[in-house]
Amino acid sequence: MNNDDKRGGRGFDRRHLLQAGLAAAFAAPLGALGAQAFAPRGIASGIDFSEFPLCRTASDAPALTGAPRKLKLSWNAGAVCLAPVPVAIEHGFFQKHNLDVELVNYSGSTDQLLEAIATGKSDAGLGMALRWLKPLEQGFDVKIAAGTHGGCMRVLSRADSGVAKLADLKGKIVAVGDLAGPDKNFFSIQLAKLGIDPNKDVDWRAYPGNLLNVAVEKGEVQAFLSSDPLAYLWLKNTQYKEVASNLDGEFREKSCCILGLRGSLVREEPQVARAITQALLDAAMFSSQNATAAAKSFQPYAPKAATLADIEGMVRYHTHHHHPVGDVLKRELKAYADDLKSVQVFKPSTDTAKFAERIYVDVFAV
Repeated sequence: MNNDDKRGGRGFDRRHLLQAGLAAAFAAPLGALGAQAFAPRGIASGIDFSEFPLCRTASDAPALTGAPRKLKLSWNAGAVCLAPVPVAIEHGFFQKHNLDVELVNYSGSTDQLLEAIATGKSDAGLGMALRWLKPLEQGFDVKIAAGTHGGCMRVLSRADSGVAKLADLKGKIVAVGDLAGPDKNFFSIQLAKLGIDPNKDVDWRAYPGNLLNVAVEKGEVQAFLSSDPLAYLWLKNTQYKEVASNLDGEFREKSCCILGLRGSLVREEPQVARAITQALLDAAMFSSQNATAAAKSFQPYAPKAATLADIEGMVRYHTHHHHPVGDVLKRELKAYADDLKSVQVFKPSTDTAKFAERIYVDVFAV
């Protein structure tokens, strides 16, 4: 998608954005839990599995028998990259695998989320790899079963700024919503690969996530990091430009978000662990091939300022066709752990191969 595609439509007024309550799209207070109910449609048909031979075979596995297995799945209802979650319910993918899934909107800390999964308050959860990996060092009983997609993070600046590429951040002040956030970790890693010390050569400043653009408008910073839907909506305004994203270069074929499962679920009910993983991968494939339908499923959770066309644009931008499992997933997790060592998030002594082996699970090997 080129910049014109990303910014299509009329300019977007910041005051309108804030008045529309965009920040409220990121759901409940810290650590809050809230269940959502959906009325599922009939099981979707006509999905083209030919592009996904691994998942075509897995999807043909027999469904669970007996009464539908009840599960709780934690997610961030404001994250448009998780559009396949409501798709899985509305279009019958969980039903296809004989699952009765309750969505839990979770907006607490990552440690709290992983503890909730590990202790059975939730059975599974979705989140960003570069936010989860450091807490997973603590030994939470959570297993990573799949990557779900790529394309959540961007670097933005004013269109008239001198920041045109990632290397131009050297010596600059950059606004972030979280100094320990996955976007700061990701772009710090990329800066390090360019020979720039992200801890010394860039001045990172924390701002409220929905006001990051204000900092650059006031001239307090020269660039800022953001995720969709905020980043996408800001890019509709031609005064902003995208400097970089996590779909650049080699990362176009890597996932940034992951599915974690309760460890005891994997050990005691491996077929259930496989079923929820496959249902979400089915929904991701459906989303990649039916962006309009996926956008409609997610629309109740989107900011009021986002049109259906905006949501569809975001669904198309995110790489829902890419969801590694098994050895491919393990390699991606190890690579991210290696990258985190390079920016001093992981200890130099961490054995990243053993770490990746410990935290991942191949649910399709059972």
